[in-house]
Amino acid sequence: MWAGAVLGLLLCGGAALAGCQVFEQRQQRLAAIERAAQRQAIQSQPKQAAKSAVQIPEAQAVFVNAAVLQLNLPWRDLQEAVAAATPPAVALLALEPDARKRVLKISAEARNSDDMIAYIQQLKEQELFSGVQLVRHEISQLDPNRPIRFQVEAGWSAP
Repeated sequence: MWAGAVLGLLLCGGAALAGCQVFEQRQQRLAAIERAAQRQAIQSQPKQAAKSAVQIPEAQAVFVNAAVLQLNLPWRDLQEAVAAATPPAVALLALEPDARKRVLKISAEARNSDDMIAYIQQLKEQELFSGVQLVRHEISQLDPNRPIRFQVEAGWSAP
């Protein structure tokens, strides 16, 4: 009789253990299904718009825009136009572009006023330049040859 009771207890214990394992497996499957449903819900949601643009301080924007203008200067065209107009009697001292105003300041030196005027006329004939004007001039008294130093502003049109 005791043997039947022990056998019954063992069967009940085995059934309880099997029931616990089935319960755990079911819980794991339910958790996996729930995670998959959450992933699918996240993936099916419309993508949020990109973050709004970063605000750039006004001073920094002005500086960046000025740098971009300088980088976009038509340097090659300007140099070629100046070189084509410059005779041997004129020595170029400096080229200073102002990208914002689209003006090229040319500092040069000529032997005499006739050479200076001829040079300005040659610059006016260049296709790239829309307006050329003499800004200032002076005779170098310290140099024995007394050359004329002058500055010209030449506006340029878009290439």
